[in-house]
Amino acid sequence: MKVKDDFNDIEKSKSIHIERSSIVEEIPSNEENYSTRSNNDLFKKIASALFYGSASMMIMFSNKIVLTKYNFASFQALAIGQISISIFLLELFCQFGLIKLSKFDTRTATNMFPLSIFYFGNIYFGLGGTKLINLPMFTVLRRFSILMTMYGEILLLKIKKPISIQLSVYMMIFGTIIAALNDISFNLVGYIYTMINNIFTAGNGILTKKKIDNKKLNEYDLMYYNSLLSLLPMVILSIITNEYEKINSYDRWFDSSFLFFFFLSCLMGLILNYSWMLCTKYNSPLTTAVIGCLKNILVTYFGMFIGGDYRFSNLNFIGLTIR
Repeated sequence: MKVKDDFNDIEKSKSIHIERSSIVEEIPSNEENYSTRSNNDLFKKIASALFYGSASMMIMFSNKIVLTKYNFASFQALAIGQISISIFLLELFCQFGLIKLSKFDTRTATNMFPLSIFYFGNIYFGLGGTKLINLPMFTVLRRFSILMTMYGEILLLKIKKPISIQLSVYMMIFGTIIAALNDISFNLVGYIYTMINNIFTAGNGILTKKKIDNKKLNEYDLMYYNSLLSLLPMVILSIITNEYEKINSYDRWFDSSFLFFFFLSCLMGLILNYSWMLCTKYNSPLTTAVIGCLKNILVTYFGMFIGGDYRFSNLNFIGLTIR
C-alpha cells in the first residue's frame, strides 16, 4: 500500500509540474498576442489618420477649384453630385460583393435621421463656406470645429481631456481670431456658413462615433443611410432656391478640365466620407478633427495660390501661422 501511495504522489507531482510548465509557456504566448494586437491597433490608427488627412486635402482643393477657379455657380449642385455618386458606387460595390450593405429598413432610417441632419448640414454649409471665402481663412476658421468637438466629447461622450490638449486647442483659436481681425477679403455670409459648418462637423463626428461603437451598423451602412436621407432634402432645397437656372446658364459644361475636377470632387466625396468614418472608428472625433487641422497647414499655404481670392496682409498671415 505504501508503494502504491508513493507512486500516486509521484504521478500527482508530475501532473502539477506539467500544468505549471504549460502556464509558463502560455504567458509569453499571451504577451506576444497582446503585442501583436497593439501593433495592429496602432497601425490602423495611423493609417486611417493619414488616409483621412490625404482625402480631406484633395477634396478641399478640388472643391475650391470647381467653385472658385471655374466659378461654378451652384455649390448645392456639387453637393447633390457628391451624394448621388456615393449612393451609386455603394450600390455598385454591394452588387459585386465588394462590400456588405444592410437591407434598407425604415426603423433604422428613423434612428439614423439625427445623424443624417448633421451630415446634410456638414456638406451644405461646408461647400457654401468653401465658395464664399478664401481657402486659407476657411481652413483657419475650421479650427473652431476642434473646440466644439472637444467640448462635445467632454459633455456627451464623458471623455476628459488633459489640460495640455485644451491649451493647444485654445492657442489655435487665438490664432484664428488674429487672422480674422485682419482678413482683407472678409465675407460675413462665408464666415457664418463656416461657423455653422463647424457645429455640424462636431455633431456629425460625435454621433458617428456613438453609432460605430454600438456596432449595429458598419461604416458602409452609415455612409449609405446618410446619403439616402440627405439626397431628397438637398434636391428640394435646390428647387426652392432655383439652382436649376444657375446650372443651366453655366457655360463651361463642355470644358474637359472643368468636368475632370467636377467629377473628381464628386468621387472624393465618397472617399472622404469613408476615410473619415475609419479615422473616427479607430481614433476619436477629436483626433479626427485635429488631423483635419494638421492637414490644413499645407492647405493654408497652398490655398494662397489656389482659387485666386486670397489677399495678403502681415497680421492675417501671422494669425494663419499660429496653431
